Amino acid sequence: MRLRHIEVFNAVMLTGSVSGAARLINVTQPAVSRILQHAELQLGFALFQRSKGRLTPTPEALTLYPHIERLFAQLDEVQRLAANLKSGDGVRELRILTVLALSYEILPHAIKLFRVKHPDVPISVRALHSPQIVSALALQEADVGFMFSPVSHSALAQEHLADGRMVCIAPKGLLSARLLKRGNVTLADLTKVPVIGLDVHDPVGRSLNQACREADVGLNFAITVQTYHSALALAHHGLGVALVDSCTAASADTARVDVLGLEPLIEVPIKALMPAGKPASVAVRAFVRCFQQAVAYAAKAG
Repeated sequence: MRLRHIEVFNAVMLTGSVSGAARLINVTQPAVSRILQHAELQLGFALFQRSKGRLTPTPEALTLYPHIERLFAQLDEVQRLAANLKSGDGVRELRILTVLALSYEILPHAIKLFRVKHPDVPISVRALHSPQIVSALALQEADVGFMFSPVSHSALAQEHLADGRMVCIAPKGLLSARLLKRGNVTLADLTKVPVIGLDVHDPVGRSLNQACREADVGLNFAITVQTYHSALALAHHGLGVALVDSCTAASADTARVDVLGLEPLIEVPIKALMPAGKPASVAVRAFVRCFQQAVAYAAKAG
């Protein structure tokens, strides 16, 4: 199928008629019919059954359509990237992306540090999941992103900022005085208490599950969440132990929970990601340094 065939096919699938497709892509009805017939001739099978002015997709068309939808989504991304490349030199706003866990304590501290030397630079912030950050940076819809775990993507450059670690957040009274006095817990110490599980698709959640397998420990994941701060909130309400990164732990209310070290060590690397292929601006480089300082400050405070 040629691109014009695909465009007409998609328009007919969306509108259900030749007239609707013609209006959608701004061509004449005879042109739509002619292109559609040519596509079917080349393919060697019918795409639509025609009845009373309506076009009903054939099974072959229904099989093709999900692939066509993905193709149009990719074309949309190309158009967005082209627009961003065209306007990129004129964008003065510092566009920052971060995972939610880094947006509560670390990001505000980094912005305060940045504002000392760059008080007039406009800043926009979006807190997203890791795959969304990677996609937005690859499309150059942002200048820098901060997230956990390394990413392999040809369109992105990354810089290692720090190594965080997972810690244990336990509701007051849930763990024994012996463990509290020791100041740290092992995964085996937590087998008899409810634990807030992390999404297995999350990089920290995957690291936790791998550590459990290596230690041959089965935890009682009473509740599973997608964000570390959700796990922390549930621990604050006494619903289970939260195993979260040290940056999230900086938000813990120590009047309601106990914060303990976790063994074995499960590292949570913190990375800065930027679009590859062009030098980062002075503002981006300065903000990355401020973010790194904020992470270091939180580690000392913890």
